[in-house]
Amino acid sequence: MPEFTPDLSTNTGGIRSPNPFWLASAPPANSGAQIQRAFEAGWGGAVWKTLGVPIQNVSSRFGGHAIRGVQGAGFNNIELITDRPLEVNLREIAETKRLFPKNPIIVSLMVETEDEWREIIKKSIDAGADGLELNFGCPHGMCERGMGSAVGQEPKINERITAWAVKYSTVPVLVKLTPNVSDIVPHGLAAKRGGAHGVSLINTIKSIISVDIDRFVPEPRVGALSTNGGYCGAAVKPIALHMVAALAREKGFGLPISGIGGVSNWRDAVEFILLGSSTVQVCTEVDGLENYMRTHGFRTIPEMIGKAVPAFQEWGDLDLNYETVAKIDADKCIGCQLCVAACHDGAHQCIHPVEGTRVPSVDESECVGCNLCQIVCPVPGCISMAEVDNGFTPATWNQFVHEGMKLRPKKGAH
Repeated sequence: MPEFTPDLSTNTGGIRSPNPFWLASAPPANSGAQIQRAFEAGWGGAVWKTLGVPIQNVSSRFGGHAIRGVQGAGFNNIELITDRPLEVNLREIAETKRLFPKNPIIVSLMVETEDEWREIIKKSIDAGADGLELNFGCPHGMCERGMGSAVGQEPKINERITAWAVKYSTVPVLVKLTPNVSDIVPHGLAAKRGGAHGVSLINTIKSIISVDIDRFVPEPRVGALSTNGGYCGAAVKPIALHMVAALAREKGFGLPISGIGGVSNWRDAVEFILLGSSTVQVCTEVDGLENYMRTHGFRTIPEMIGKAVPAFQEWGDLDLNYETVAKIDADKCIGCQLCVAACHDGAHQCIHPVEGTRVPSVDESECVGCNLCQIVCPVPGCISMAEVDNGFTPATWNQFVHEGMKLRPKKGAH
């Protein structure tokens, strides 16, 4: 392993941080005491829970989604912005900044009129904010009032309010984008036209987490009623990665990105950084990132940012001549036959049980390399997908495709 200490410091739109891990704007960033504990534990920065016009929150507020016994794989929240007095929040921002001058505090904001934006921006900066995050993503409660995702879903309004914030701010402005759109790119470009110094994404996804099947009321229940909320947690990571990458590869974009959505360990953070993020929000591990950087020769975070973006292309650009087949490691196989069931019921019927042995066999001539067997296998490394030579060159493959895919060579028969 190379002998050097990686530099974990980052710069997201002018907001400098000792490492790329930020506490996101959410219940864990609701007070000075919480954020101070986070900084003591090693977090690089924090985005303060959204400030705005005082509101009344509801009870109850949270709902969890369990997947095969894993609690909290997905999480739903119908809480709105902070319900604590603005002056209390501003006082705690100032105190936290005094105690931790090297850790950036980004203040999330959500108000309606231009005058309200000017006033709350000035108060936030006077309290010590190192940056601002405009909350254009909240999918419940605030959007019904013309804020949150109601702004994030309309590029012209996004651009206009971003321009207001940039005009009145003396610190960098990030725009937090909503995932509740069909294409994230126009909304990122709107933030850029408005003068944003960067964007953060994704905010939560509009959702209903579950239903109480005895009371006939969705969860979380507020008396006899409920509402849609914002879905987050590990389950949303694939959506977040796609939207981050879609903006990062857009040639006309080019702004720094703070990645959010299902980041729960250092590996998640690496994935977001490789797809274009310079910081990640909601994460807990730093040591693993340092080790990864050393083993891959990355001395700084900027060397990593976007490293995987060139490999993210449209479906039509993929190599259709590339093929893989499943390989089962007999020494690791426990004979559970899950791969057999998955292949027969959900794939291409190419994995079969073998009488007298626990290890199934793979008919490579029928295997299409779909990965389903590898996904369901409970033993890490037992099933791998191996590249095979299907007998075609790019030229003969094109001829084969144009002739209607006749006389396809059998895998494993060469």
